[in-house]
Amino acid sequence: MPDGSDQSTNAGEPPFAIDFSVAHPARLQSFLSGGESYFAADREAAEEMAAALPSGIDTARSVIRALGAFVGRSVRYLAGEAGIGQFLNIGAAPPGEKQVHDVAQEAMPDARFVHVSDDPVVLAESHALRRCSSEGVAAYVHGGLADLPKVLEQTADTLDLAKPVAVLLVTTLNFVPDESDPHATVARLVRALAPGSHLLVAHPSFDIAAEGMPEASARLNQTLNVPWVVRSRDEIARFFDGLDMVDPGLVPIDEWRPDGGNPPPAGRRVPPIFGGLGRKP
Repeated sequence: MPDGSDQSTNAGEPPFAIDFSVAHPARLQSFLSGGESYFAADREAAEEMAAALPSGIDTARSVIRALGAFVGRSVRYLAGEAGIGQFLNIGAAPPGEKQVHDVAQEAMPDARFVHVSDDPVVLAESHALRRCSSEGVAAYVHGGLADLPKVLEQTADTLDLAKPVAVLLVTTLNFVPDESDPHATVARLVRALAPGSHLLVAHPSFDIAAEGMPEASARLNQTLNVPWVVRSRDEIARFFDGLDMVDPGLVPIDEWRPDGGNPPPAGRRVPPIFGGLGRKP
């Protein structure tokens, strides 16, 4: 395996084309989470979507903060309690106060990461914000779930797929339409992993009642460069077929192992996203 704190597995490939005129999911999330990797089209799409929500952009950003907190808790569990030292993040960089590899490396300094994204602007921000420990590694692959064989091949340059890996699909599967058979894709991904590997999924759902979400989702579908898919809890649960669910199972993201063990307050505005973590036996 290569050593060093930062790698790109795409050396020698041609430059990536960037369409500034169409909103991209990763860049839209960057805007909502306070990042810098977005263009005017991404900001306008976020504002158009948020206009359908109570309290507008503040509500959208509160959901992104809850998502970042969920990912942080999950990664701390994986690195600290489950002893996972290898991570494969496919999709937008998970939001949060810290880079996700920083969170893992606080518990396991030699943790190794591969970040996969199909947006070079977001990958560039990940490069700029990297703060890997001297023992750890963070590598970057251009691609997505549609490029799974290539992604796994390039991931093997950094991660040992014969050992347990944690795969992060954080609001990634909601950009994969049913006709692309995301359940089969995830099943192929899980089959490529060693026993003891984990799958983390966060996915929006109308099964969690949220004022304005149907209209906000319709607006996203009109403005993004990819489909925006909202699935039922049962459909999301199918991504974990054959895996052992880590307690508390598939729940609203703010209910997954909250800090201090205290349940979220009653009467709160529940983030309309289910999150769960499964372990491959």
